[in-house]
Amino acid sequence: MRRKVCVVVTARPSYSRIKTALQAIQAHPDLELQLVVAASALLDRYGTAVEYIERDGFEIAARVFMVLEGENVTTMAKTTGLGLLELATVLDNLKPDVVVTIADRYETLATAVAAAYMNIPVAHIQGGEVTGSIDEKVRHAVTKLADLHFVSTEGAAKRVIRMGEDPATVFVTGCPSIDLAAEILPEPALNFDPFEKYGGVGPRVDISNGYLVVMQHPVTTEYDLAKQHIFETLHAVHDIDMPALWFWPNVDAGSDGTSNGIRTFRENERPSNIHFFKNMTPTDFLRLLYNCRCLVGNSSVGVRECSFLGVPVVNIGSRQAGRERGGNILDVGYDQKQIKDATEHHLNNSRYPQDLLYGNGTAGEQIAQLLIEASLRVEKKLMY
Repeated sequence: MRRKVCVVVTARPSYSRIKTALQAIQAHPDLELQLVVAASALLDRYGTAVEYIERDGFEIAARVFMVLEGENVTTMAKTTGLGLLELATVLDNLKPDVVVTIADRYETLATAVAAAYMNIPVAHIQGGEVTGSIDEKVRHAVTKLADLHFVSTEGAAKRVIRMGEDPATVFVTGCPSIDLAAEILPEPALNFDPFEKYGGVGPRVDISNGYLVVMQHPVTTEYDLAKQHIFETLHAVHDIDMPALWFWPNVDAGSDGTSNGIRTFRENERPSNIHFFKNMTPTDFLRLLYNCRCLVGNSSVGVRECSFLGVPVVNIGSRQAGRERGGNILDVGYDQKQIKDATEHHLNNSRYPQDLLYGNGTAGEQIAQLLIEASLRVEKKLMY
């Protein structure tokens, strides 16, 4: 009998973090994929990741609408509660043998709580990492709710074990997002027109002589400063006067402030060098990233995929504080001058060498195989 694996994808970045594992699970003769798409992954304002999921050939077993409007700490807490209610119903209907949850979002916590209380084994991807924000608390809480731990680095594995988890349940697989980065390396050229394919908002900038990519999300513990933070980056990128492709923020407390700051700046300053996008397929985004001169912002893609691809990164603020990183990153505060100076430093230098800190491109296959082998231990554990 095939083992039923329920994977819950709740946000735009979560899909790129799990896509190769989904492919490997779907292709494995001993596994049955039950894909649940929920939260902001279903919403157009955050890029409608579900459309890319379907185009990639994945059948969706259930959709869970659970995001409350407001983008503040109260709605995050309420969305978590609503997600817990809805996901419990979905899991009761699907009756999976194991539930896979990803990273450190509040929807991840809802998934893990629902499955754990229903005595369904939980497999957690990307546990054991340090960032110093509410995300870290959620990530560690999910670790304690999980039965299997598919971590990205040796350092993360050590932290999970120090939290009291059985070393036999902790596996260093690398991050599945690195698998996608590895796939583009044989032919990394930008083989599509981002403006024609994805539209977006703002002037069609000339990227033939180089461009920046910008991804800045609000920090949950500093959500009331989100508009102020994004203004510093907007002014810095505008002053550099290099074409910039800017991506919309995640659905977190403060994203309204970030979005409002972008719209206000766009209306008042009319920047001629910045074009804004909601989303792209993971592979297209990685090609865009590989060919850029520098990534600016606070996304974990700068720590993970960019270290593997050798892309220079200016990391702003506290969102990635404490996370293991390669030599491609310059850390700065929420300060226009610091951001501009660090970006120009990278622009005056070349690419960085590849760093395999977060994996070598085989995580998805490893995870699928471990869901066959390691989950047997989980079933035995649940008998006591």
